[in-house]
Amino acid sequence: MSFIYTGSIRTDLALEAHEAIHAKDRLAVSGVDTLTRSTPNTHITKVHISNDQGARRLGKPVGTYITIEAPKLRLGGHSIADEVGQVLAEELLELANLSNEATILVVGLGNWNATPDALGPRVVDSLMVTRHLFEYAPPELRGGLRSVAALAPGVLGLTGVETEEIVRGVVQHIRPDLVIAVDALAARNLQRVSTTVQLADSGIHPGSGVGNKRLGLTEASLGTRVIAIGVPTVVHASTLAADA
Repeated sequence: MSFIYTGSIRTDLALEAHEAIHAKDRLAVSGVDTLTRSTPNTHITKVHISNDQGARRLGKPVGTYITIEAPKLRLGGHSIADEVGQVLAEELLELANLSNEATILVVGLGNWNATPDALGPRVVDSLMVTRHLFEYAPPELRGGLRSVAALAPGVLGLTGVETEEIVRGVVQHIRPDLVIAVDALAARNLQRVSTTVQLADSGIHPGSGVGNKRLGLTEASLGTRVIAIGVPTVVHASTLAADA
């Protein structure tokens, strides 16, 4: 997910980039199409960037960006969380479009020692991995599961190795059909912190939302499809000052 800087606005969300440009120009952005739908507790916006002109205007690579907003999520409650989870699963299945036999590598990006950057590693901690079952267990013990592997590669400051280099090495060895990269994002709107999820099929650049852009995890760099899932956990101080 490319980082966009518009004046004093910093955001990882394609929806916010589109909102900022549309508010400034009051015109449709060429090469960018949007589609929205809602459920009782969520609002889903799909931003599709179809050409280089749209990519330059939004500061994002060509691709599809799906934003799921659930303002009531921060209030807690299993029913809202279950609804958001169901919507996320539906959108991910449609975006991934994989067979049941496909292997997926989930990469939890971020620093597990920093609370706002620990989303990726915490997701990996909660994930049920099954790839080893497909290698060593008979079919009757697999329980209808698909092959899933997981990796929390840490950050350059902890490992001394670029995240992309670690992930590329694992991808070359296990040959997954899809990489799902989970990372914390930066938003321009405080109300979207911990209430919003973005999916993107254009890959991700770890650290870009705070101006610390690293080597990207993309189909071009890894040789396999990459879907990024992110949740805003931070806003820039200038955004807070402007809102105040």
